[in-house]
Amino acid sequence: MALAALVDGTMAGVGVLDTGLRYLYVNPALERLNGIPAAEHLGRTVSEVLPGVDAGEDMMRAVLADGKPREITSSGVTAAAAGSVRRYWHGAYHRLEVGGRIVGVAGIVLEVMASDKGRRELEQARRHLTMLDTAASRIGTTLDMDTTCAELVGLVVPGLADLATVEVFPPDVAAPVRPAPAGVLRLRRAALTAVAGLRAELPGFGLTGEYVDYQEGAAVQRCLAAGRPVVENHTSDEELARSAPAPERVAAYRALGMHSAVIVPLVVRGRPLGVLGLIRAGDSPVFTDEDVVVARELAGRAAVDLDHARRYAHEHTIALELQRSLLSEPRPPHPHIEIATRYLPADRSVMVGGDWFDVIPLRDGRHLKAMGDVMGHGMEAAVAMSHYRSLLRMLADDDLPPHRILEQLDRMVERSGLDRAATCLLAVVDRFGEACDVASAGHLPPVLIDPGQAGTRVCDEVLVGPPLGTGFGGYRTTPVEIGPGTVLFMYTDGLVERRGEDIDISIGRLRELTLPAGGSLEDLLDEVLARFGPGAEDDIAVLASRTRPRATS
Repeated sequence: MALAALVDGTMAGVGVLDTGLRYLYVNPALERLNGIPAAEHLGRTVSEVLPGVDAGEDMMRAVLADGKPREITSSGVTAAAAGSVRRYWHGAYHRLEVGGRIVGVAGIVLEVMASDKGRRELEQARRHLTMLDTAASRIGTTLDMDTTCAELVGLVVPGLADLATVEVFPPDVAAPVRPAPAGVLRLRRAALTAVAGLRAELPGFGLTGEYVDYQEGAAVQRCLAAGRPVVENHTSDEELARSAPAPERVAAYRALGMHSAVIVPLVVRGRPLGVLGLIRAGDSPVFTDEDVVVARELAGRAAVDLDHARRYAHEHTIALELQRSLLSEPRPPHPHIEIATRYLPADRSVMVGGDWFDVIPLRDGRHLKAMGDVMGHGMEAAVAMSHYRSLLRMLADDDLPPHRILEQLDRMVERSGLDRAATCLLAVVDRFGEACDVASAGHLPPVLIDPGQAGTRVCDEVLVGPPLGTGFGGYRTTPVEIGPGTVLFMYTDGLVERRGEDIDISIGRLRELTLPAGGSLEDLLDEVLARFGPGAEDDIAVLASRTRPRATS
């Protein structure tokens, strides 16, 4: 009875919870602290009773697990406080045992009467820790630079700034822009965001995607030159003009109510990529030293992700340009041959591949058609593709049947040390388009589209040998029956391969191909890509060709 009277009469909040952290008992002081009657606690967990409080349930479970008493300072909003005032408590927790059996945990809680300034500082520290903790999962989710920049500004507003920008140096492979005047630093604004109350003023501040010129002595120039953050608290138009990219921006800054700014360099391995700009306006406090430390840490983490994205974009662009230059539209080898080709790169989230096609004139009016796919992606695949294509053109001059060309090509690649295997499909068509010899090195079968009664069929009778570069050989030439006007359709696996679907089913859908009204090969390929292109996870190359029927006298 004396213990009960002591617990009920103490000014400290006392609560007893079972092993599921459900309330078994609360004293009157804890009722008052929480602003909830005792009866509404019983049988409910802390998070159910106090959803606005970070009470440390994980810590209580640890006390139950090992029996070691623990203390914690928690904060939050309860029904006992007016409005949304954050309160702070210090609690001590002990495991309860009866006869050696664990029955629950007891907590003793005292409210910490922090000053307004102290509460603000604690709240700011909590926001900073949360921001740093979530940065890894919220920044760098893709290999796209602008997306990464947008993720960074989205993280720091409103937790660290009222307005944030990320500006980067233009990529080396970007389209050329006008040169900057002497002494002027030109950056591209990759991301910009602000709190709701400032968004109406953003057009005067600048737009995402535009180039921004910073005059000599501007805060951004000084930040990049020194390699460390620059903090400026502006009280006059002269100070704003000195920090602005150009004097005419001062009016826009004043319209924002801007009074404090931090410019943080985005640097990786000693190389500057750009800057993170943070601005506070209106009633927001000026930036503190702690704010700058947090901003610098976030900028350092983001710079690593931006560097990965920049290098990816650089390699992707060069590989794509190399591939496109090598896949320039082949000229018809003879006047009576019609050819149409397309190359469709995969989504930017996938590196460019090594797809290629070619049409090579041979003796006696014949011609060789080739479709190939180097395994892998990126610059190496594009370069390997150029080697395969060059070797094939050289071997075609020897007037060999398709399987002998593949044998020679396989040996030459193996001896050259090129470590990229490739599939390849070759078709030699005679002068009149009445005979076609096909050989395959691991490639998918061609499709014949006949405008007459024969219809469309997949040439699955073509014997398939191993991919090139393996050194196994064993290729065979298969005669395929065609007629004048029959379209020979060749493609790479990106056209038909779909995750979770058997490749034979995917290829089978090609039997539904028909010539469009008017018979245009260009229209045919447009329809093919419109139908099969969406959802492709790899590059697509397609080639359609036919021999015009001989004129009759």
